[in-house]
Amino acid sequence: MRKIYLLFLFATILSCGKNNNHEMISADLALVDNVSAKSESSDKLLPLPNLIEEKTPSDNPQKISQKIIKTGRIEIEVGDINKAQKIITDNFKKLDAYKQGEFFSNSEEQEMLKMTIRVPNENFDNLLQSMDEGIGNVISKNIGTDDVTEEYTDVSIRLENKLTYLEKYRDLLKKSTNTKDILEIQENIRNLEEEIESSKGRLKFIDDKVKYSTIELTLIKNKPRNSVTSKIGFGSQFVDSVAQGWNNFVGFILGLITYWPFLLIIPIIIILFRKWRNRKRKSKD
Repeated sequence: MRKIYLLFLFATILSCGKNNNHEMISADLALVDNVSAKSESSDKLLPLPNLIEEKTPSDNPQKISQKIIKTGRIEIEVGDINKAQKIITDNFKKLDAYKQGEFFSNSEEQEMLKMTIRVPNENFDNLLQSMDEGIGNVISKNIGTDDVTEEYTDVSIRLENKLTYLEKYRDLLKKSTNTKDILEIQENIRNLEEEIESSKGRLKFIDDKVKYSTIELTLIKNKPRNSVTSKIGFGSQFVDSVAQGWNNFVGFILGLITYWPFLLIIPIIIILFRKWRNRKRKSKD
């Protein structure tokens, strides 16, 4: 009887130990989830007592340098697009800039070349100044700056806190023996890893925009259309007019050729009509 009592007592103690371990993990897990949710839904990061000391911008020991994004848009009227493009390309090499994209269009009224240029932040002003000189007539120019230091700091601290949460969840996962707790912790780890990658991507994007400024450059060459709006001489206008007249004549001939089936049928109809009329006359005679 005594042996049975001791065996029952040992089983009870073991069961209580497991329950206490499960309750402790569940409590830690609930606390992490609760504070993490509050932190994500609030502009201010909330402290996590007795578990994780969450950092705020004022607690950041490493001061983040100012993050300024510079952008520029400039539109220039030029006499020769190829020549202007060569001058700009030469300036690229001197200022460590590069061309990210290009678009060219050619219509009856004008030629247009659009370029997206990335240039190191410290060379931004020098490149814009080089475009003002010796290329053409500046039609419009717009320069903007965006201070993203506060956003960068906020994302950095949130990222650090999420990394701390991630470590805590991983520690809880090692201690947990309950299937429900394990599944819940693994789901939280997966969500945190996705948020961490998103934050890292945002910081990388901001760093790229800060390090390399963006300039949208448009080169325009207007084509002369008539003597009223054109600034070219009479001789050039005369040559253009002769060429335009010839083009109109060729277009008229080509337009007639497109109706060749009708031009072929008309003579046949005329011949048949004459034969019919001659027969009718002979029948009357």
